[in-house]
Formats: sequence, structure tokens, C-alpha cells
Amino acid sequence: MMKIYTSAFFAAGMAFAGCQPQSDTMPSNDNPLLAEWDTPFGVPPFDLIGDEDYLPAFRTAITTHKSEIANITNDASSPAFENTIEALERSGKDLSRVSRVFFAINSAHSNDSIREIAKIMAPELSAHRDDINLNKDLFARVKAVYDQRDALDLTDEQLRLLEETHKGFVRAGVNLDEDSQKRLREINSRLAELAQQFNQNLLAETNDFKLVVTNREDLGNLPESLVAAAAKAAEKEGHAGSWVFTLARPSLNPFLQYSPNREFRKQLFMGYALRGDNNNENDNNAILSEMAILRVERAQLMGYESHAHYILSDNMAENPERVYELLDKIWTPALHVSKSERDALQQMMHDEGVEGDLMGWDWRHYVEKVRKARYDLDEDALRPYFEFSAVREGTFMLAEKLFGLTFTELTDMPVWHPDQQVFEVKEADGSHLGVIYMDFFTRESKRGGAWMNSLRSQSKLDGEITPIVTTNFNFPPPTDDAPSLLSFTEAQTLFHEFGHALHGLLSNVIYESLSGTSVPRDFVEFPSQVMENWMSEPEVLNLYARHYKTGEVFPEEMISKLKAAGTFNQGFATVEYMAASYLDLAWHTRTDTTPQDATAFENEEMERIGLINEIIPRYRSTYFNHIFGGDPSYSAGYYSYMWSEVLDADAFQAFKETSLFDQETARKYRHLLSQGGSKPGMELYVEFRGREPEIEPLLERRGLLNVQ
Repeated sequence: MMKIYTSAFFAAGMAFAGCQPQSDTMPSNDNPLLAEWDTPFGVPPFDLIGDEDYLPAFRTAITTHKSEIANITNDASSPAFENTIEALERSGKDLSRVSRVFFAINSAHSNDSIREIAKIMAPELSAHRDDINLNKDLFARVKAVYDQRDALDLTDEQLRLLEETHKGFVRAGVNLDEDSQKRLREINSRLAELAQQFNQNLLAETNDFKLVVTNREDLGNLPESLVAAAAKAAEKEGHAGSWVFTLARPSLNPFLQYSPNREFRKQLFMGYALRGDNNNENDNNAILSEMAILRVERAQLMGYESHAHYILSDNMAENPERVYELLDKIWTPALHVSKSERDALQQMMHDEGVEGDLMGWDWRHYVEKVRKARYDLDEDALRPYFEFSAVREGTFMLAEKLFGLTFTELTDMPVWHPDQQVFEVKEADGSHLGVIYMDFFTRESKRGGAWMNSLRSQSKLDGEITPIVTTNFNFPPPTDDAPSLLSFTEAQTLFHEFGHALHGLLSNVIYESLSGTSVPRDFVEFPSQVMENWMSEPEVLNLYARHYKTGEVFPEEMISKLKAAGTFNQGFATVEYMAASYLDLAWHTRTDTTPQDATAFENEEMERIGLINEIIPRYRSTYFNHIFGGDPSYSAGYYSYMWSEVLDADAFQAFKETSLFDQETARKYRHLLSQGGSKPGMELYVEFRGREPEIEPLLERRGLLNVQ
């Protein structure tokens, strides 16, 4: 897809908020963002870039991009693939460079100044995008090339780029009349502003909540490494001798699991569940309601029934009906299993003498107790085997066994935070492949969750451009007494994001716009999720999972327990996720523009699908960052994790049918990754597997096969 639609500078949902601009422009040779980067492998000079550099760099780069577009539009020669499509592909390099760095920083190490710049730039970038996407003279040249595509001697990748470029303009509204285009510009600008405000509010709500615990008994059997981290957080907050817990997942989830104090669990759970829904200055209800309305209007301007119809027409799923078909097929057995899980947890709670009904803040607490009673498996006992750097090495060893890659740490590289680690990635023959940055620990300057960015995408249009990728996590930081020890789920997350990184690193295409993760939303999670499959295989655990103190390999007994408990609590995990997927679709299959009360709308949809009271959606509307504050392609696209899981479960069977490191299967899988978005996702998958995916491996993995 043409860069103008996919580059990081149009990621409308990043968090923004706080400084004044210094000046509008700056000569490029004085601005480290625009100057030539004389750094190892051409990585960004993070040590030279100041907050004051971004705004002038953005505006200078926009001016340069406008000039490049004007040169294409005003070219007196007849439109051709080289002077139009490839010229568009080459345009905007400076803006892409500035944007990739800025939005990576804004997500991972933001501050008031950065957030204010993002807020300022949101409407300006939206307007610039529309100036290009709605340029009828420019599109006339694109269409002229597109109309003669059958007569051109184009490679498959060139034809794909041409088709995606043409489609991008059409989907952006270039064929609309003048009045409709004017309204479209207004909608796009307003949506960009609202997304920034949504994200800013969510960050503020997340950072503002602190639970101060003064009695050590209220921590229960919380792992000592997390006790120390909570004590360190308390000292930082001025509560020495106490423990502070926040709404960050590495703090929240363990407390819900281990604390015997039910009232404290409730306070923390509700603090998380009511983010953006507290009727205060950070409330997101009105914002998301307006966004949903604007998306309906925009979709109908473009000739689509709803926003979901518009978004999905460019995904593998193609339409909402196919998404609902998949979700409904899994929802019924998952809901059935979740009710059985609830009953078991409720029984244990009553056996302990706790009266009343099981509530959301009780679920994780009693899951741990039931897991231990049924399977003699204590999740805390796993942490010492998942020291973060050992898990990182596990991902590296897996990449070496599958693809022959090696990773060499680079200790003297510019970074945006001291926590970052940087590695050169090499092929088996020692040749340079790319660079990966890894940023592991939670902090208030970083948004929640885990994600991958491309600071530079692979391409070969103008010489061999190698990729630079980042992976970002929110793991518990090390303490004075212990390193960062991960839960089983956190270790899976590291493998997941590493899968995204490999998708970017192993790309081997001509055009940047088709490189790496530039694929449909419901395909992009496939390469990340498939990597999780290897993580818990005994053969792989033995490579990396060693006790951080004793060096003991992961015990065989524990592997057996993990296998026995493999589908335990999968009803909850599946239902929690799918409830959010249904909620996303409910917001985006709307066809009317009537304002909605978010809580009432959400409750109505949860009642429709039959969600049990003890479980809330993984993301309630007011903190559903994926669809209202993040990458806009996730709106009407949160289902994509489940869609991709069908692919990944089926794909991993190809290795299970041979061997975990079968070289021929790995070669075919690498070939799939290397093609990026140069072919449709299903075509790539069928090339790899020889057929379309089957759903049974997913159902079996989640313990839902043959459940009625």
C-alpha cells in the first residue's frame, strides 16, 4: 500500500499533551531529524534529538513532501509506472523518517512536551494526508497508469503496488465531489484530534490511580520480586515502608491473584475497569460516542453501510458477516466453558467461608487457588525460570534454529531510554540483516501493552535498505535484589512481539509500502501469534528456561503440569477477549448517527451475547485504546487476533507434523514472511500450507473442541 496511507505519521491514535512550539521551520542541516544520520547502521541519533527538534522537522518535511507531490502532478511527460507510482513511493522520505521516530518516542517515552507536539500535529498531518489523498490531478495520473496495467510489463510486486496505490486513493475519497471532500476533511481532522484526546485521557487515568498498602499480610503470597517492586514504587511516591500498586498489568494482575484482601482487590479492579468512565476531566464517553458517529458518517460518504463494512472490505474477512460467523462459532463453546469455570471458582470461594457471589475482582484470585488444587501448579513457581533476559535469549535461539539468524548486542548505540537494549541481526553467513531495539520495563512515560514499531522498513528500490525495528513491553522492572522475572503470560508476550519483529526483519521486497508488517490487520497478528506456540514446547523450554539463581533447567514435572493445565481458564480468556471483539463490532456496524450513552450501549451488547456478570470485556469502551485511541486500522478490527489465531494454530501444525525446527517448513514459512504485503494474505498462507486454514487446531488448543 502506498506510504501515504501506511506510514507511522498517520497513526492517529497516539497519546498527546503539554509544550509550546519553538519555531515553524529549521534548516535541515541543523536539525538532527533531517540531517544525514552518521550512526552505526543508520539508526536514529536519539542522543542528539531534542523535543524542540520535532515540530520544525515535521513542518519542514511536510513542505518538502508537498513539493515532491507537486513535481509528480506537474510532470509534463505521460503518466507511467516509474514517474508516477514509483515517484510516489519515493516521496515523503523525510516525513516518514521524522514520524517513525516521533511516534515511537510518543508511545514509549513521552512527556508533556512530546504530547503537546503530537496534539498540535494531529490536525496538520490529517490535512496533509487529505491534500494528497484527495488530489484529483495526482489521482488522474495514478488512474492513467492503472487503466493500462494489463498492457504494462509489470512484475507481480509492481502490479500489487499499482493496485494498492489506486485502491488507496479511491478508499480515501478522491472520487467524491467537492462538498463531500470538504466534509471528509473535517471528519478526518476531528477524528485525529479526538483520538489524541482519548489516549491522553487514558494515560492520565492510568497514571493517576495508586493503591497504597500498609499491611504486609494484604500482599498474601505475592512473589518477592513483585513485593520489592511495589516497595520501590511506594518509596518513589513518598510512602516508604508501604507498597504501591498501579493499573499497569505487571502490578495489577499479580495483586488480584495473590492478595487475600477482597476490598483492596475490588478497589484495584474497579480502578482499572472505570478508566475514562469517572465523569471527570479525563472522561472518554463523549469522545468515543462522537468518534463512532463520525465514522458512520464517513463510511456512508464513501458509499459503505457502516464503518465496519468500510474497514473490512480491505481485510481478509471482507465483511462483518464473515467476522460474526467466526466469532459465533467460538463464542458458544467458550461461554459454556466459562460458566463451568465460574461455578468451580464460586465453590472454592464458599468453601473458604466467603459469602456472596463471585465477582470480577475475585476471578484471578480463585483461579490461582483452583489451578494449584487441581494441577499442583503455582504460577509464582514459574517466574524464576523466566528471567527476562533468558526469555529474550530464548527468542534468539529459536530464530537461529529456524532461520539461522544470530544476534549481537551493540552496547554503544543511541537509545531513547537507558533501559533499551540494541542488537545487530545477522544471517547465518554473517551478513547484516537488520537492527532490533528492545525496551522491556514499565514506566509512566510509556503507554500500556506491548507493541512493535518499524523505525526503518526494508526496501530495495534505491539500494539495499535494511530494517530497524523496535519491540516494546511493560514488564516489571528489576529491583536491587532481583532481576525482572516474568509470568508465563509475559514470557509469551515477549515471543509474540518478537514474531512481529521477525516479520519486519525478514522482509525481502522492492517497495517499502509492501514491506514487513504492511499487511491487512487480520493477517498482521498471525506471524506474532505463531511464535507463541514454540515458547512452551518442552524442547524449546529446555533451551532457555533456567532458574535464574541455580541454573536448573525447567523441571520435567513442571512441564507435565503445564501441559495438564493447558486449557485451564481458557473459557475466561476466550470470552473476555471475544466480548471486546463483539463490542468493537457493535460500535462500528452502527448505521445511524444518534449519540449513544457508552455504558448503556455496552451493557446492551453484552446482554445480547450473554456475557456472564463475573467477566467484563477485556477492554470496556472508555479505555478501548485499540479502536478509539490507537492505530485506526484496529477499529472494527479487534477480532483480528482470533482470525489470525486460526491461521497460527493451523500453521504450527505444519511443524508438529514434521518437527519443531524442520528446515524445509521453516524455509517455506520464512518465504511467507519475506513477502510482506506483496500478495494477499490468504494467497501467502496457501503457498505455505498448501490449503486454507482449518479451525479445529484452534478449538483443540483452547479446549473448546466438541464442547456444546
